[in-house]
Amino acid sequence: MISNSEMIRIRRQMQRRIRDVVAERRRARQLEAHDLSGDPTESRPPADQSLTPAG
Repeated sequence: MISNSEMIRIRRQMQRRIRDVVAERRRARQLEAHDLSGDPTESRPPADQSLTPAG
């Protein structure tokens, strides 16, 4: 039988691994998006000038 402290340790270890995998996948998506578009800010459509206040 697993003790309470061991269960807590295992749960924390699993949460840490999940967090690491999520962060790794996020970095991979960001790199992929950056590689495909060059600059991520350039991939956005231009702002609709009719919605901006006249200056």
